[in-house]
Amino acid sequence: MEGELKCPMCLQFFCSPLLLPCSHSICAVCASKCQESSQTFLSQLEEGGCSSNPGDPDLKDFPDVDKISILSETDSGVVCNSRPSSYIGTPSIANIYQSVQFSQNPYGIKCPVCKKIILLDENGYKSLPCNKVLESIVEKFSHGKQHKPLTLYVNCQMCDHNEAKEAVVMCEQCNVFYCQSCKESCHPDRGPLAQHNLLDPIQGRALQRARNKGRELCCLEHEEEQLSMYCTTCSMPVCCTCQSEGGHSQHDVQAIGAMCKTQKLELSQILQSLSEKAKVGTEFIQSLKSMTDRVHVNCSDFEATVVAQCDALIDAIKKRKQELLVHVGEERDLKIGMLKEQASQCTALLQRTTSLLHFSIEVLKESDPASFLQVSSGLISRVSTADQNFNKDMELTPRVATEFDLTLDSSPALHAIQTMNFFQLKGTAAVLSKFSNLLWRWRSDLAHYETPGKPRIVPEDCSAENNSVTIAWQPHMGKVVESYSLELDDGCGGDFRVVYVGSETICTVDGLHFNSTYFARVKATNTSGESDYSDPISLQTAEVAWFNLDPFSAHPDILFSNDNQTATCNSYEHRILLGGVGFSKGVHYWEVVIDRYDNHSDPAIGIARFDVDKCQMLGKDEKGWSMYIDDKRSWFMHNNDHSERTEGGIQRGSVVGILLDLTRHRLCYFVDGFPHGPIAFKNLHGVFFPALSINRNIQVTLRTGLEPPSESDSDDEH
Repeated sequence: MEGELKCPMCLQFFCSPLLLPCSHSICAVCASKCQESSQTFLSQLEEGGCSSNPGDPDLKDFPDVDKISILSETDSGVVCNSRPSSYIGTPSIANIYQSVQFSQNPYGIKCPVCKKIILLDENGYKSLPCNKVLESIVEKFSHGKQHKPLTLYVNCQMCDHNEAKEAVVMCEQCNVFYCQSCKESCHPDRGPLAQHNLLDPIQGRALQRARNKGRELCCLEHEEEQLSMYCTTCSMPVCCTCQSEGGHSQHDVQAIGAMCKTQKLELSQILQSLSEKAKVGTEFIQSLKSMTDRVHVNCSDFEATVVAQCDALIDAIKKRKQELLVHVGEERDLKIGMLKEQASQCTALLQRTTSLLHFSIEVLKESDPASFLQVSSGLISRVSTADQNFNKDMELTPRVATEFDLTLDSSPALHAIQTMNFFQLKGTAAVLSKFSNLLWRWRSDLAHYETPGKPRIVPEDCSAENNSVTIAWQPHMGKVVESYSLELDDGCGGDFRVVYVGSETICTVDGLHFNSTYFARVKATNTSGESDYSDPISLQTAEVAWFNLDPFSAHPDILFSNDNQTATCNSYEHRILLGGVGFSKGVHYWEVVIDRYDNHSDPAIGIARFDVDKCQMLGKDEKGWSMYIDDKRSWFMHNNDHSERTEGGIQRGSVVGILLDLTRHRLCYFVDGFPHGPIAFKNLHGVFFPALSINRNIQVTLRTGLEPPSESDSDDEH
């Protein structure tokens, strides 16, 4: 709570807090230091009118009603804007300010929190009311925290607030805290000041609180009158004189006690809602803290799974390595055997050839011609045959090469290992089988499946937008999943129904009811069975509908612009166009602005079924309900039945509101913010789309995302 008890200027606990019209508070001393002449703010606004920095939050334009409100003189001399920015940047703002009597408001303060400019009368910051509630809370807080610096440290009120020193004394007569240097320079112990009574800061604080307790809250304009009434127009307490004679005589004024009770009740209700949300937030934080333990446990389990899977891969690679080495050994033995066999055969041939050579040489040594000629013919034939067949029989080329022609292609398996990631845990069986086959080619498929584990819905990836919800989930780690089944209830706590079946882990469901809470759950399936359902998640659809006109279902003569918010027609005949959403439940309100209106045309505005005939005026058949209206009067029409003529028409700039209450199953109309005619249609059941029919004399713009107005004036059934 301490953050609420500190001044945004000096960043210390509030001392004599003053309440600004923007509902923020500031110390009285800080208010005196940031108070400036109103002409200073005027010059800043005039210079800002030519500013080239549109991103500055103080340079934004505001509607004309706000420019007028800043000139009001009914708030006891205090003039304050009603938006969290000034009016810099409006081209005509200087002219507006020149018309103001700044002599009545010579001073101004810029709120240090919201940067609003607050104009003050000749009393300056002293005209601001004291925030008694905040001062009382600070006092209670100080009594409950005696050890805190709050009661022991007080800033000097004469120093610059950015460099304020600790006060050492407080003058009872001056009601000012001084540090040692400021006391010597601003409050010397001589002359008339020597008679002043100086107190220590703690006593001075106690004296200020005692004075403030005995002081009644009085009117700033009529100091003798107590604040007994509350002006709801200006949101400030006033006295009876202000109500009867002052600037609040024409305002809505209530008794201050009754208004206080009403405001306290409203604040209590809001606080109860905020407290429930804070309780939910606290429980969520506790769940987040408890999730850390589960994260550690799940991490350990998952690490064990990863280690087991990697060890299995390593074992498979080692086993395949041994098989490949055996194959290499067999290839080696084959080569060696073939080389040895060839060498043995060549050796035997060489021995026979050598023996023949030696024998032939000995025959050549024979000296007896008759003996030589007796064997020479046969020997010549043998030697000639051996010579001719030697190269063929010797096989001078090795039968096998010494190099191994085998090549180990490990790149697919290496790539699979390098790219292996946890995303593969989300893959199908085919992905796992492909990876497995790269490592173990002797296996034909994966081992049998296990029943999948319970999926987990990921809350941070789930969302609700308009009348659709998106649910995302994750599978149980390490289990094979073939498909998921997503189920959604009816938004009213009813039975679950299947809305999606497939292998994706995210799904968007459209066409739901607005302002409804849906519960979703998901389960996983494979050939071995189904998992348990996940823990359900709740998603809230939008309270009000945001939608555009639908160009796909409209007649081709309809022309769209402005992101399908604006439409006109190029035909003289009426053509129907629909909104982009259908309603079957709840209360919905949207508006149609007449941008162009020519030749007394009569646009028809209302609702329709999706398959309404779009080549005729809305309401001509049984699938359209409309009010067609010209510049003087209107009629309701359904199934070509005209009823309830109502005086009052439209013109350029008119706004037609449509209130579809499917809780009470009826349709009402508003024109320029006021109920128009009685209840138009009753007993409406089913799905209805916003609809209207126009011709070339009309251009309209759709407004959506609006809160339903009060329809008390249209409740009377004529």
